[in-house]
Amino acid sequence: MIWLGRSVILAVAAALLLASGVPASAAECREVKFADQVKVGEADLVLNGLGLRKATMLSVKVYVAGLYLPQKMTDATQILAGDRDWRLVLHFVREVEASDIRDAFSEGFEHSTGDKVEPLKPRIDALNAFVPDMKEGDRLTFTHVAGQGVAVEVNDAAKGAVDGADFANAMLGIWLGPEPPNDDLKEGMLGGECD
Repeated sequence: MIWLGRSVILAVAAALLLASGVPASAAECREVKFADQVKVGEADLVLNGLGLRKATMLSVKVYVAGLYLPQKMTDATQILAGDRDWRLVLHFVREVEASDIRDAFSEGFEHSTGDKVEPLKPRIDALNAFVPDMKEGDRLTFTHVAGQGVAVEVNDAAKGAVDGADFANAMLGIWLGPEPPNDDLKEGMLGGECD
């Protein structure tokens, strides 16, 4: 067996991480890793925070959400007030049926818009049509470019897009608005602890 120095081993490990597509620098929540930054079009977005979605009174863990913005921000009102690039990644830590995700999105839009959801309903239906059953380890990604709508990907495969900056703002409001799915999720996405 050949003995390698520590610096050689570290260099090889770093090269393997880069070659495997796993970022050498990453944030983690519940053993789920997120890149510290991503590229959206020409813009570099930084990881603003990670939050854990818990459901039911038993606090069943559903997904870890990572929010990317042009710069770190902790004020949800300020984030929702502007039309800026963002990416939201939901990494599922359990299997969830598409119908449950769609129901949660529909309810979330109602909360986000203050029950003024009627003008968005056709676009919410379009969004929901892109959502499949999600398995543990699957990722559902939403990307918004300022002035445009929301592109949807499942495990890095493009599913389609929903037009409108108004839709994008209402959608992000599901997680950052006054009635998020759970408060810990919102706090984590705004840079707090992910627990």
